[in-house]
Amino acid sequence: MNMQSCRLMSYLIMLVLSVVSVAAATGAENGKCLGCHGSKDIVGKGGERLYVDEAMFAATTHAMIGCTACHEGVTPGHPQDGFRPPKARCKECHSAIQTEYAQSLHGSKAACNDCHNPHTVKKPLSVSGDDINAQCAKCHAIQKIITSHAKWLPQADLHVDAIPCITCHTGSKNYVITLYIQDRPEKKKHADFKVATYEELARLVPAGKDIKSLVDKNEDGTISMQELRKFNIEARRKDMRLWGMMTPEVVTHSYQILDNRWDCSFCHAAGPKTMQTSYVAFPDQNGTYSRLGVEKGAVLDLLYGTPDFYMMGSTRSTPLNIIGALILAGGLMVPIGHGTFRFLTRKNRKEH
Repeated sequence: MNMQSCRLMSYLIMLVLSVVSVAAATGAENGKCLGCHGSKDIVGKGGERLYVDEAMFAATTHAMIGCTACHEGVTPGHPQDGFRPPKARCKECHSAIQTEYAQSLHGSKAACNDCHNPHTVKKPLSVSGDDINAQCAKCHAIQKIITSHAKWLPQADLHVDAIPCITCHTGSKNYVITLYIQDRPEKKKHADFKVATYEELARLVPAGKDIKSLVDKNEDGTISMQELRKFNIEARRKDMRLWGMMTPEVVTHSYQILDNRWDCSFCHAAGPKTMQTSYVAFPDQNGTYSRLGVEKGAVLDLLYGTPDFYMMGSTRSTPLNIIGALILAGGLMVPIGHGTFRFLTRKNRKEH
């Protein structure tokens, strides 16, 4: 190993050690704060807002920077000193998002904390579509949304159930299909279906196995057409189904009403490239979700991919297309054959 390589190796080791030491210091600092704020006893002392769920906070990116990054005014005598520590403003770290959001329809109507609790906030890819819609429903009652959309949107209730609000009301250019495993007993109505929890899925795999192995059989981190098909066959016996939602590839805060969303072909086009990309989302113990990529185009194959997921104009099955073409051809052959036969036998019919 030459001198340059040794220096590079030393630099990398120092970098790793510094990151580890910072993380350890931050963890110790958080633990000190959560010693009080992680106990529900604090609710009786100052209200629900003072309680921080330790597991949910650990899943946030805010946990990595530490409590005092936002509450830097905490004194050594806290809380006996009676001083209320100040809170950082979101735009101090998220200025670009703040600028984008301020120009949106929501900018003058709701602050960041109205939608995002900084102690439980999750990355967009770690949240289910149902969770996103539940967030919107805090201000926009779902039934009112369905009623207002039903004035122009066919099957508005189904659309609201299958599409997060931000799919139509933010400016992402590309979209993907995210599949969630649902607990769907055969005899229940669709309204009773719900996204399966981590605990429900964990009961279906051997002890010590990752729940992702329910679909990713070889545990290679990607889901093939064959694995998707096998899961769909097995899932019926376990009252499970895959429920697909069309979600933005990039989540923005530019809430708006976009003219092209009124056009059905925005979603229902023949084999749109943007929807060839798909994922299966799995719940984690801390309430977040992690995703595994699915073989390109597999989700749109109705027969072998996801028989319980159908999006008119996009979902297709090559075998069914061939059968349909044969049926059409056979149907056309009957009148053509009949007409041809009558034409060839016209003289005989005239004579008789």
